[in-house]
Amino acid sequence: MAMDSGEIERLIKSGIPDAVVTIRDLAGDGDHYAATVIAASFRGKSRVQQHQLVYQALKGEMGGKLHALALQTGTPEG
Repeated sequence: MAMDSGEIERLIKSGIPDAVVTIRDLAGDGDHYAATVIAASFRGKSRVQQHQLVYQALKGEMGGKLHALALQTGTPEG
């Protein structure tokens, strides 16, 4: 069962309340997405730590309902 973009956004915003999230369906199949997540709470964290926070927010759906996610993260000022 595929996961829709709205559910991905909801999970990320639930785990990272200050996040601005943009989701794109890369293949039109509901399984391959690209996400850009910008959050002030990422300030001072490495890119790896930022990605870990996003994956934690997805509550284990990666590899299950969500097959592939190309992820970009950052803070509002860059």
